[in-house]
Amino acid sequence: MGANSSSISELPENEYLQKLSGSEPISENDPFWNQLLSFSFTTPTNSADLKLLEEATVSVCKSLVEKNPRTGNLGSLIKVFLSRTKELKISAECQNHLFIWQAHNALFIICCLLKVFISRMSEEELQLHFTYEEKAGPSSYGTECEDLIEELLCCLIQLIVEIPLLDITYSISLEAVTTLIVFLSCQLFHKEILRESIIHRYLMHGRCLPYTSRLVKTLLYNFIRQERSPPPGTHVFQQQTDGGGLLYGIASGVATGLWTVFTLGGVGSKVSAQMEQCSPLASQSLLLLLVLANLTDAPDTPNPYRQAIMSFKNTQDNTAFSSSNPHAFQINFNSLYTALCEQQKSDQATLLLYMLLHQNSNVRTYVLARTDIENLVLPILEILYHVEERNSHHVYMALIILLILTEDDGFNRSIHEVILKNITWYAERVLTEISLGSLLILVVIRTIQYNMTRTRDKYLHTNCLAALANMSAQFRSLHQYAAQRIISLFSLLSKKHNKVLEQATQSLRGSLGSNDSPLPDYAQDLNVIEEVIRMMLEIINSCLTNSLHHNPNLVYALLYKRDLFEQFRTHPSFQDIMQNIDLVISFFSSRLEQAGAELSVERVLEIIKQGAVALPKDRLRKFPELKFKYVEEEQPEEFFIPYVWSLVYNSAVALYWNPRDIQLFTMDSG
Repeated sequence: MGANSSSISELPENEYLQKLSGSEPISENDPFWNQLLSFSFTTPTNSADLKLLEEATVSVCKSLVEKNPRTGNLGSLIKVFLSRTKELKISAECQNHLFIWQAHNALFIICCLLKVFISRMSEEELQLHFTYEEKAGPSSYGTECEDLIEELLCCLIQLIVEIPLLDITYSISLEAVTTLIVFLSCQLFHKEILRESIIHRYLMHGRCLPYTSRLVKTLLYNFIRQERSPPPGTHVFQQQTDGGGLLYGIASGVATGLWTVFTLGGVGSKVSAQMEQCSPLASQSLLLLLVLANLTDAPDTPNPYRQAIMSFKNTQDNTAFSSSNPHAFQINFNSLYTALCEQQKSDQATLLLYMLLHQNSNVRTYVLARTDIENLVLPILEILYHVEERNSHHVYMALIILLILTEDDGFNRSIHEVILKNITWYAERVLTEISLGSLLILVVIRTIQYNMTRTRDKYLHTNCLAALANMSAQFRSLHQYAAQRIISLFSLLSKKHNKVLEQATQSLRGSLGSNDSPLPDYAQDLNVIEEVIRMMLEIINSCLTNSLHHNPNLVYALLYKRDLFEQFRTHPSFQDIMQNIDLVISFFSSRLEQAGAELSVERVLEIIKQGAVALPKDRLRKFPELKFKYVEEEQPEEFFIPYVWSLVYNSAVALYWNPRDIQLFTMDSG
């Protein structure tokens, strides 16, 4: 790009890029590289500029694709970068801005070219472009035919895990993470999940494999630390008076625009506001971690990055590592927990939390033992509460996290002991004081009601009800509003049941004597509604059977709406489960009648509390305990890999792909 290039629009005509993509081979010892890499290009931060950069890179790449087989210039550029990275650690320690600056610039160009190459050719074709050798001229890198792809991948990983994160190394660390994401982006251009990949093979075998645990650990710590991008100008090369900068013939102040502010998601107008709240390196590291963790297993070996995520332990855990997993490591769980609590507004952080709870038993045990579990649960509940604003995948992940947590009886007990004050985001009612357990019930029921009226997603229903069912035996001191909402949901289901029954009856009458049109499948609708009604009755029954004396508000709500349950007493699908509910309603109704008319709410609750002690427990029929366990569906990669790459596509820092090229998932390309 050279010292004079600072505008995206100038790139295709840039003399240095034209020479790089031209017909002449360039040795890696040529002074040209110092000129090419001495640019002050401002990294694009919004989608419009990123699109321009993509188009400019495409024009350079077209020429490079055609001429690289004869020149080997892509390989020479990569070798120049590789030779310079050998001194990066020393450069960071010595504050050698110029050396790091040029190494960053080399990697930035490589990343831009790679992104276009990968979007336009197969991995086999890409591999060929890495193996073209210059036919003549001395090589400072060695004459053996090294595997440049593996060399570059390994170098990027070493850069991420070994170079200290300082102001002057922040940008090159971020660029290394970005380039690894780009290397793996071939999945974006395939509809099918990639199960065989050259890049995957390099990352799971050979020279990259020993770095597995260190890479996962570094990416996690990048997420945990949330280091913000250094302010512009604090880590940029300035002209030195000792002549060191003149060695490369660089004009004064040439680098003033190189390290710039990055933004997430390509929203250029919100750069500074977003940068105050987020870390580009943390965001990009998390995306790379999710991509690596969701690579499919190789035929001969499981995904080592997933193994590392499944097995890492707390730094305070002194037990020996299992010899069966060479990728285990330790990390500070307290710092990880804090970061997970603080970052749940993003899909990526919620997906990471899901993966850790589902796959790493050490993390799950630690989280469930925390005495401040509300710090994690409240952000998850907020995601569900704002279901209208969230994408369906984010809602699913939040819901499954709750389901996994509710598998633990200790969690189900402890959430009713945590008292919360003034939940400002809950708008339907002022909640000045409520237990975490009651709030959880309110939000899950609200999600069910939203789903019934809008999306009608059976998967969402099933998981919501499973979470409520897991908690039901440990319901304690339910808030009166939570108790009301449980019965209100049952009322809504009852009305829906009656409506479908009526529609089925009318449809049947209208069709008698006419065989022209097929009947709507009301039987299937009825079956789904009856399954949900049955589940709600089981949840109410489970609470009454196990903790009736702890929940006077639920008994009150049940008595207040007792007429609702009449129609289900003799229904063949609900007769058995209705026995206990019917007994409780009859028992407490009788005691209230004996107490006289016009009772205050306080007096009714007092009678209920007294009656709860007097009710013989042996009169309530025992049912099997309600327990549901989350199990991933077969071939989970069919869901997770497109989801992860959609997050990369929408959220990666300073990365743009032409929407028309994307094959993995559908989108609005306008």
